[in-house]
Amino acid sequence: MAAVIKKVGVIGAGQMGNGIAHVAALAGFDVVLNDVSADRLKSGMATINGNLARQVSKKAVSEDDKTKAMARISLAEKLDDLADCDLVIETAVEKEEVKRKIFHELCAVLKPEAIVASDTSSISITRLAAATDRPERFIGIHFMNPVPLMELVELIRGIATDDQTFEASKEFVAKLGKQVAVSEDFPAFIVNRILLPMINEAIYTLYEGVGNVEGIDAAMKLGAHHPMGPLELADFIGLDTCLSIMQVLHEGLADSKYRPCPLLVKYVEAGWLGRKTQRGFYDYRGAKPVPTR
Repeated sequence: MAAVIKKVGVIGAGQMGNGIAHVAALAGFDVVLNDVSADRLKSGMATINGNLARQVSKKAVSEDDKTKAMARISLAEKLDDLADCDLVIETAVEKEEVKRKIFHELCAVLKPEAIVASDTSSISITRLAAATDRPERFIGIHFMNPVPLMELVELIRGIATDDQTFEASKEFVAKLGKQVAVSEDFPAFIVNRILLPMINEAIYTLYEGVGNVEGIDAAMKLGAHHPMGPLELADFIGLDTCLSIMQVLHEGLADSKYRPCPLLVKYVEAGWLGRKTQRGFYDYRGAKPVPTR
């Protein structure tokens, strides 16, 4: 019998965290949004409010739905405030050591029966679970970005994840109105195992001078009917995240075809991470994005 999830904690108020808080609150769950920065919490709530307002304007939700959803979200700067949550989803940066430290501190304050999940897009769920006191109640719940718009959620069981945790997580995702794709615990799971090597290959195509930024993006939008070009998409995801996932694939599968493109490494070293830093394969500081190569 699946555990009952009523109260959800979300660690991280950034793009993924505020998106998960948004959809969970809209679905009727009480949500505690946690971040170490008060400014990030304030910014996260402003984003949620703005995205809900956009849904109201499109008549996807009512004004009453928006008001109730906002009221269901409480803010917390300490992990202690997540103590009574039934499920806690971590959305921290895609670095294993950072996530393991969070889980170690989180498990010290959580009730024993609580489920812990990671929104990691590439890291081994089995390894992350081993950093907790409850590997059987640990699971990967990987949302797609932007969370309010994307229909898919990947569920990834670690080697120790029990059936009760899996069924409760699947039921939770269904209540959010999302579709589940179950992935084995392999590096980058399903979506990013396919998507990120394509993006990396597009960067190699740029690096080798086969085409420029606009040409590569136009080719995939017009020639393959992709809604967004691969370099534009890389900027949207964050070039640091793209690099982290390619490194996980390269190290985890030991295949040279997953070697991160040197140009991707260079952009990350320069701090040109895409939209979030206003520069990546495009420069976003003006009225219109301009290619940087």
